[in-house]
Amino acid sequence: MIEGGYQADHLKITADGLKAVDTDPAPREQAKARVKLAIEDIAPFAGLYARFVSNKLPARAALIDAAKDVDVADEMSEECVDTFIVNLRFVGLLQTLSGAERIITVDHLLDSLPATLGRVAGAPSSSTHSGRAAPSVDGRSERTHAIVTTEQAHFETTCFYVTPIGEDGSDQRKHADLFLGSLIEPALEQFGLKVVRADMIDKPGTITRQIIEYLLRSRLVIADLSFHNPNVFYELALRHAVRLPVVQLVRAADRIPFDLNQIRTVRIDTSGLHEFVPKIETYRSEIASQVRRALDDPDAVDNPITTYYPSMRVHIDGAPSHS
Repeated sequence: MIEGGYQADHLKITADGLKAVDTDPAPREQAKARVKLAIEDIAPFAGLYARFVSNKLPARAALIDAAKDVDVADEMSEECVDTFIVNLRFVGLLQTLSGAERIITVDHLLDSLPATLGRVAGAPSSSTHSGRAAPSVDGRSERTHAIVTTEQAHFETTCFYVTPIGEDGSDQRKHADLFLGSLIEPALEQFGLKVVRADMIDKPGTITRQIIEYLLRSRLVIADLSFHNPNVFYELALRHAVRLPVVQLVRAADRIPFDLNQIRTVRIDTSGLHEFVPKIETYRSEIASQVRRALDDPDAVDNPITTYYPSMRVHIDGAPSHS
């Protein structure tokens, strides 16, 4: 999208880049530019697209094997697949048809767009993005969640999942179990991170103190904004204060509060099985993509505190520091 390197006095957006981000081009022209930049101009993505177009989105393991076939290095294949899926969804080439996510042709995409100005079909309205066992749709992971003590936790390999938990059998508990077992744990396997939730901590003492320790010391926090739970927002603010990596999730039906709606958030449609199940692999890839960005550049933490008070620093003894 950009012409000019880091040594150039000026950077210039390309013609295709301008079409992709401008609000003036007709939707079809904008869609063509986005497809070109996000898929066609990237050799591995173009190869994967050519191989699987007009078919259902393959299992992640099949995509990883295919990425290696188009000369992607083994150590980059998972990142390649996650980004490919996120890009497909963003430009509108990944759509749910006949109860499954399918990779559609560019002509199919363009035929679905109006000739007048408007948002590109399939593009998200707000920022966001196998060889595994089949997901457990009832929300229960097929693995048994081990009870973790603070002493045993290795925070550098820990992701703390901040979410409404609720009582056994409640909608909030079912929701938290569903996201944990079907989305978050599978998405984080490739990073070697162990996911811990507040109810998995087993140690005598004040649970609030233990939660705060996880918030301040874990390598990553995933915050689920669903249900507008006040405890979640309180805990998220603590994580923001120490400027450490966070990935946000939310149910598609929930409104994101004003202070947080400019931060990349993975929106997940849980309105029904037919809406949720076909997109499980896509949601996993979106989560993995956001996790990768957060871990690769932890200094680029973006939240309201860093935006309005960029020089603010909070030092906690024993907490990781990236400043």
